[in-house]
Amino acid sequence: MADHDLSGFERGSFTHGGVTHDVLRRGTGPAVIVIAEVPGITPKVLRFAARVAEIGCTAVLPVLFGRPGRDPDPRAHGKLRSSAYMASTILKVCVSREFTTFALGRSSPVVDWLRGLAAAEHERCGGPGVGAVGMCLTGGFALAMATDERMLAPVLSQPSLPLPPTARNRHGIDVSAADLAVVKDRCARDGLRVLGLRFRGDKLVPGDRFAFLRRELGEGFIAVELDDADADPDSTMTPHSVLTEHLVDEPGQPTRAALDQVLDLFRSRLLEAGDPLGAEDEGVA
Repeated sequence: MADHDLSGFERGSFTHGGVTHDVLRRGTGPAVIVIAEVPGITPKVLRFAARVAEIGCTAVLPVLFGRPGRDPDPRAHGKLRSSAYMASTILKVCVSREFTTFALGRSSPVVDWLRGLAAAEHERCGGPGVGAVGMCLTGGFALAMATDERMLAPVLSQPSLPLPPTARNRHGIDVSAADLAVVKDRCARDGLRVLGLRFRGDKLVPGDRFAFLRRELGEGFIAVELDDADADPDSTMTPHSVLTEHLVDEPGQPTRAALDQVLDLFRSRLLEAGDPLGAEDEGVA
């Protein structure tokens, strides 16, 4: 793909707690906060956001790092320039006070800003509540945002923090114990469902992390775990990004089924009444 010129997306900004970030929006209806993976809001993240808008929701994309619309594929800008862009983005994230990149059992400070954004977008867009998708480095943010009862549909796509994936870090996630306890109570009391996505061979998202979430959230955690062979073979990266870089957007493909399950969660929780995940979905593992 080439760089995206952001056509079709409204540009704005949002300030909360003295912190301001740019925000992109598309669509109408209840809000879904789409929190991009490193290196930022790529063309394929924008494509996912467009799919969210197509079902009748407002896709809201906070610009937390990177240049929106830039294609990270080395075939778009050359291997050297793409590697330099990726490295510079990772460095900025690692030194930013907004992100807790290496600590186990801590929610990143940026989560408070994201909760403020979700509350403002709920007021703006209406509906019963909001949804959120965190990807890779931001995967756990969607879980921590679910301490707010307005968050009805949290999705953790390849949640990769904390890094590095040491034996200790594998058995946890970047969410504080207090935040996790609130989400756990919502799952038991209110029937909240947290959807998690990963490729089984992804070393950044170990199976132990999903096992931890199953133990903590019980039936409230729905895991979708895909074989590495299900990833887009044309991608230059090892299988990782379920909804974006490694999506094979064709009927019958496992990654497309995972995408459809995410969209069905948003439909059911935000646009319709009833259980967002039927019995047949709950059997996915």
